[in-house]
Amino acid sequence: MTGPERRTCSRAGCRRDATQQVHWRNPRIHTGDRGKVWLACDEHVGFLSDFLTARAFPVEVVPLQPVP
Repeated sequence: MTGPERRTCSRAGCRRDATQQVHWRNPRIHTGDRGKVWLACDEHVGFLSDFLTARAFPVEVVPLQPVP
């Protein structure tokens, strides 16, 4: 898949298709209703969520939904 339909992993240097969403927020600067989403391939979902968890950020990993 190419173009706007392709969703690539957020890990630096990775060009794989994302399969997961990593929802997170920095509680020091984001209110409870505002957060961020990183996309992750199967290989990097653990790395990205561990990176955020180590900083005590609330993190939730959910499957990436297909583009309609």
